[in-house]
Amino acid sequence: MTRTLVQPTGAAHTRIYAFGAARGEVAVPNEDLIGPIDSSDEWIRQRTGIVTRTRAVPETDAIDLATDAAREAIERSGVDPSKVDAVIVATISNPKQTPSVSAIVADRVGANPAAAYDVNAACAGFAYGIAQADALIRAGAAHYALVIGTEKLSDVVDPTDRSISFLLGDGAGAAVVGPSDTPGIGPTVWGSDGSKADAVGMNHTLTEFRDGVAPWPTLRQEGPTVFRWAVWEMVKVARQALEEAGVEASDLAAFVPHQANMRIIDEFAKQLKLPESVVIARDIETTGNTSAASIPLATHRLLEEHPELSGGLALQIGFGAGLVFGAQVVVLP
Repeated sequence: MTRTLVQPTGAAHTRIYAFGAARGEVAVPNEDLIGPIDSSDEWIRQRTGIVTRTRAVPETDAIDLATDAAREAIERSGVDPSKVDAVIVATISNPKQTPSVSAIVADRVGANPAAAYDVNAACAGFAYGIAQADALIRAGAAHYALVIGTEKLSDVVDPTDRSISFLLGDGAGAAVVGPSDTPGIGPTVWGSDGSKADAVGMNHTLTEFRDGVAPWPTLRQEGPTVFRWAVWEMVKVARQALEEAGVEASDLAAFVPHQANMRIIDEFAKQLKLPESVVIARDIETTGNTSAASIPLATHRLLEEHPELSGGLALQIGFGAGLVFGAQVVVLP
């Protein structure tokens, strides 16, 4: 007799229970960075909207930031950390390469023996993590999931590079995801275009650095290429996420794009024809571009400043290195 395998199923719906955040300890104003790139405070503000960015002290790494954000998210969620059985960390700045940031954080916050793995999808990483947490819980592979975006990008900055160095900050944002009686996370629209991978990414490999043929790898970008792609192509992705979630722009309470550049955010809002009632996340002004951490950090700040947004719909979209992207509509906790 052939036995039939047991295939589990989980909750019908999921939602985000709470957010947590941790930012670098030091506020770095534009004036501190303009010398090496022969620029000015006015130039940086006009091109990016950044006034200052947070950066971590040398003793703090991406694992520490992730731990602090995770602890706040768990505490606010009301979920016992021992019940968190999946930890997903989105990052491009794991200082250890291996083991994963997620395994270390799971232990630190009391979630052992949770399944733990890291996701490298750059600025789309948090959206990827939310998509996976939603799928794992609805499939019965997890009951509660902790999703974290964490970066210490100051470790991969060339202070003399005019393409991206002045944009980058350090921080971590976390969210606890669990079962829900009603839909709280919409379908994820995600993908990539690796044919344009050279548009933004690391300029050298670690093996080249090891062999002495290249300096320490740092992030670089082709600004005009990334700007055009983000504005014109990612708007299509945002519209598709709204359509697949069955909502319209006028239904949104908030718009939380990756905090890459204030001009991109403004153009996004214009192209989407967002009504004035939609609150737009602009965390980049004082936090900078924190890659995988930017969406949860920006959402955390929105909810701190606008508690009335709780229970409303938010469109979040991430996009970045490798031209990877992900977008979904979520119910704010």
